[in-house]
Amino acid sequence: MNTQTTDNILEQARAEISAAADLDAVEACRLHWLGRKGVVTQQLKQLGQLDAEARRSAGQQINQTKTTIVELLEARKQELQAAVLQQQLEQQRVDVSLPGTQHFRYGLHPVTRTMNRMVEIFECLGFQVATGPEIEDDEHNFEALNFPAHHPARAMHDTFYFGDGRLLRTHTSPVQIRALRAQPLPVRVIAPGRVYRSDSDQTHTPMFNQLEGLLVAEKVTFADLKGILQQFVNTFFEQALSMRLRPSYFPFTEPSAEVDIAWHKDDGSVSWLEVLGCGMVHPNVLENCGIDSERYTGYAFGMGIERFAMLRYGVTDLRQFFENELSFLEQFA
Repeated sequence: MNTQTTDNILEQARAEISAAADLDAVEACRLHWLGRKGVVTQQLKQLGQLDAEARRSAGQQINQTKTTIVELLEARKQELQAAVLQQQLEQQRVDVSLPGTQHFRYGLHPVTRTMNRMVEIFECLGFQVATGPEIEDDEHNFEALNFPAHHPARAMHDTFYFGDGRLLRTHTSPVQIRALRAQPLPVRVIAPGRVYRSDSDQTHTPMFNQLEGLLVAEKVTFADLKGILQQFVNTFFEQALSMRLRPSYFPFTEPSAEVDIAWHKDDGSVSWLEVLGCGMVHPNVLENCGIDSERYTGYAFGMGIERFAMLRYGVTDLRQFFENELSFLEQFA
């Protein structure tokens, strides 16, 4: 082994490594020069044939050649990896200033749209939004609202009870009780939110959304209630609608009424549709909240948000709001 021999090996290895076109070729070069049967490995195996002085000199040269070849292989590998990465970047580059190839339109759920619209209308009429817990106690959900002990709404088939006696609120009226007990008079609030009842069919679901309103002040009359409701339905449906009030019964209002509107059908006919319930706050409810019922009066109303959404958007099956069918929801984007 002499200097010329190692120089030739290094020159040939450098040329071969430089010519390697991909990572597989680099690996082939490594095996050719440094593998178990490689050129450099064979040179190292022949050192035993030399005397001690020549073996030392030749060994240093071969090891230096091996080190250089390793460095050349690593350098070429990094060059090729960088080239592959650059090619991927070029191929996958995206010009963010170009218009997209697909335009997906997203929007609020129709029930959310309806709730926001209702809240906005009542806020313009001077009401403030009030909220409360969805897990309630019997006091706020029934007792303070003048529900008799034998009232069917308390029964298990209507109400979801927990083992400790608490329940999922069956209406947002408990929010009104909390507002009357916490806020100074006059109180003018609406309470939108989820409520729960054990019922499920084409027009009922175990969970639905409700909006209730309450005004308690001095000299509040039934005429005030009718006026505010007439203004609401006209604004919500964006047309002047005939409205009528039919006598009804609710434990927390007296007198109580169901509200119907004259609804124009697609065939041109007109029919009366029930849309909400209302009435003057029962004196017992005021007294339960520590309010002098001789001095103060008030009115309350409640409506199902899904009911108004169905009317506004022409939906015939309530369950469509909860089935998450994209073809249905995309109509509201």
